[in-house]
Amino acid sequence: MSLRKTFRLVLIKPSHYDDDGYVIRWWRGGLPSNSLACLYGIAMDCRERQVLGADVDISIEAIDETNWRVRVEDLARTIKAAEAGMVMLVGVQSNQFPRSLDLARQFRRRGVAVAVGGFHVSGTLAMLPERDRSLQEMLDLGVSVFAGEAEGRLDEVLRDAAAGRQQPIYNFLDDLPHLEDRPLPIIPHQQIARVIGHTTSFDAGRGCPFQCSFCTIINVQGRKSRRRSADDIEALIRANVAQGISAFFITDDNFARNRDWEALLDRIIDLREREGWDLRFTIQVDTLCHKLPGFIEKCARAGVRRCFIGLENINPDSLAGAKKRQNKITDYREMMLAWKQARIITVGGYILGFPNDTPASIVRDIRIIQHELPIDMLEFFFLTPLPGSEDHKTLHAKGVSMDPDLNKYDLDHVTVAHPAMTKAEWERAYELAWETYYSWEHIETLMRRAAATGNNISRIVNYALYFKGYHPIEHVHPLEGGVLRLKSRHERRPPLPVEPAWLFYPRYVAETAVKAVRWATLAIRLQRLARKVKADPQRLAYVDQALAPLGNETEKLELFKTRSSEAFLAQRRHVEAAQKPKERAPSP
Repeated sequence: MSLRKTFRLVLIKPSHYDDDGYVIRWWRGGLPSNSLACLYGIAMDCRERQVLGADVDISIEAIDETNWRVRVEDLARTIKAAEAGMVMLVGVQSNQFPRSLDLARQFRRRGVAVAVGGFHVSGTLAMLPERDRSLQEMLDLGVSVFAGEAEGRLDEVLRDAAAGRQQPIYNFLDDLPHLEDRPLPIIPHQQIARVIGHTTSFDAGRGCPFQCSFCTIINVQGRKSRRRSADDIEALIRANVAQGISAFFITDDNFARNRDWEALLDRIIDLREREGWDLRFTIQVDTLCHKLPGFIEKCARAGVRRCFIGLENINPDSLAGAKKRQNKITDYREMMLAWKQARIITVGGYILGFPNDTPASIVRDIRIIQHELPIDMLEFFFLTPLPGSEDHKTLHAKGVSMDPDLNKYDLDHVTVAHPAMTKAEWERAYELAWETYYSWEHIETLMRRAAATGNNISRIVNYALYFKGYHPIEHVHPLEGGVLRLKSRHERRPPLPVEPAWLFYPRYVAETAVKAVRWATLAIRLQRLARKVKADPQRLAYVDQALAPLGNETEKLELFKTRSSEAFLAQRRHVEAAQKPKERAPSP
């Protein structure tokens, strides 16, 4: 009887570098990686099906670098100790590509086979006429690049790696797989234990029907909806509950456009009510979701606690210019009030840097949102030509200068010139946006709105701590946040030097202590403010313009009094008038 051989597969979701060149890593990370979950599930399926033969076991390790240090030397040693193996850099976005290149160089120097996939690879191959320079660097290292989705395709890559005949490019962009009865995304508990709230992730579907010019998803996942079945979702939830996980981030870019949303929510509701499980979900939706009968109500019953909304802007010209035509500012208040009535926290994505934006106009628009729209949190982003988006393709074709450093393409840095603002003005406008929206006055307003509508004030405290604190304290976007920043002296971006121990460690300890004090001070002040609001005997009677019942919005809200808003309203009235049936003249 022969002993079984081992193929060692290491899946790594890379992080990226901060402005000082250090890898962004935390003791406890923030958002979990769905790409890592998908690849781990697919790899486990390959193992169970014995795709490398009955005598070969596939040993799989999943690492999210945002909360787990990648020890290259140790990993390379374990791969060398096996009969065969490889490293896969998965779900790599543009801002993570420089870090991925550095990891690939280290593994390749040690003779380890490497493959890389994700939105940067797929997006640039899908949208650019010639090969991206960064992609060519990977190929020159002998790294295989993988474009498209791995369901049904990982077998081929593993067999090639085991036989030592990896192809330079695996391109499946023109052959997107269906998702029903496919391996389910899952991450081992020991990895999820390093995520805040022990939250895992999965995609219920892929593809988006809209055409936003700044988006990369439609050019990678397509515009046709592909979905997992309700049976798949139930199996996935049961597998996670079995390992003690009950909090989920559904990563569909727009869950409301999943054609089976109702069947999926009904199944989750049944699990909650029949099994008694305290399942909790975060979803992403569009600004039209409230028009789907029963959608928001069923989200609440299914345990949705937070929803991300692609608000993007309140300027109709900016929305039209970005091909975000599905966003109608006249629907914003109705949609947000519906979520608030369901007691679900709303987080709106807001993009800064459209052609007509100036520092003054940005602050004005944010103040309008504060006073007139009942949204809870806003997160701000620079308008960025992400590789793989139509915006990037257009600028590339025109020869417009864009920042060559992919590490900055994290939506938190300026990467291209603005027609009306200097780089310094744009960066200052970005800081003003955070400062203006998360003023102490407005945070108190958010708490009072929560109290008046029966929402949990403590959740406002937690989210305000998150969104108000990360940018000024940790100098990273909140979406890249975590608990307790970890730094390794030797994890620094080349060619920046490795700092001497006598300089690095005292400064790191001092920085950590100062940050801890700032976080504690912010948390204490938020708690005091929350106690003040809770103690107010008139808290349930609070009302403001944002919470006022829907009425003749266009006559009284500043939201509709800008030049572009008035033009949008005039056009809408014209369309509505044209659509009305004409009255018949009376018969003689």
